[in-house]
Amino acid sequence: MRFAICQELYEGWSWERQCAFSAELGYQGLEVAPFTLAPRITDVSSGQRAEYRRVAQAHGLSIIGLHWLLAKTEGFHLTTKDAAVRQKTAAYLAELARGCADLGGQILVLGSPQQRQLEVGMTKETGMEHAREVLEAIEPVLAETRVTLCLEPLSPKETNFLNTCGEAVALIDQIGSPWIRLHQDVKAMLSEPTPIDQLIMKYASYTSHFHVNDANLLGPGMGTTDFAPIFDALFKSGYAKWVSVEVFDYSPGAEVIARDSIAHMLRFCEDARSC
Repeated sequence: MRFAICQELYEGWSWERQCAFSAELGYQGLEVAPFTLAPRITDVSSGQRAEYRRVAQAHGLSIIGLHWLLAKTEGFHLTTKDAAVRQKTAAYLAELARGCADLGGQILVLGSPQQRQLEVGMTKETGMEHAREVLEAIEPVLAETRVTLCLEPLSPKETNFLNTCGEAVALIDQIGSPWIRLHQDVKAMLSEPTPIDQLIMKYASYTSHFHVNDANLLGPGMGTTDFAPIFDALFKSGYAKWVSVEVFDYSPGAEVIARDSIAHMLRFCEDARSC
């Protein structure tokens, strides 16, 4: 496996500084929140995309993909009853896939809890139908760009739609595309009754991306969650893709969070003799 960090925690930092510092600590990739580049991905020109990619590569980093796909945008929604909005959402997700590919990335993480929240009175079955419609519409663009969209289950505190790995996998199975897979997030999985290591093993064949964080909104090793069984399960399941640090509480400072998080993860790699 390889380690990345979600770069929105570097608030106010230049792209050059983000890349240099992340590489210095030993990260191999950056996961980008589009709103840190521009209000919308379509506002980032082809030349700008190429320059972001060039600078990252100059520091030995990959831009692994995008997350917070619909955050800080308006007019997009995955499950709404408004068919025109769903069509606009599909069109924008397709642009995100193209932007991701231009940056050198291969992963889109679809979290964005507010933009998938079920409207009052809407059943989960209807929400699944609407989400499937949107995702099926963008599947040809995912295949064309070779970008995988990963559905991120989130806790009931954040949204009322796709709260468990099992619910996300049910939608994945309905669509049946190799370009739409599962994303697992430690903070979110803490809300499930099944232990995280068991969820990792159960859904290993579906999982294409993984976020590490804690219930306290900080990075691995900065809270009470025991990451030993989590990394043990990742190794046992044969997971060999990206493990990305995503935090929501920036108060300790970006330097501390980034440094402490990778130091904690490397302990488990050293124990396993391999990352």
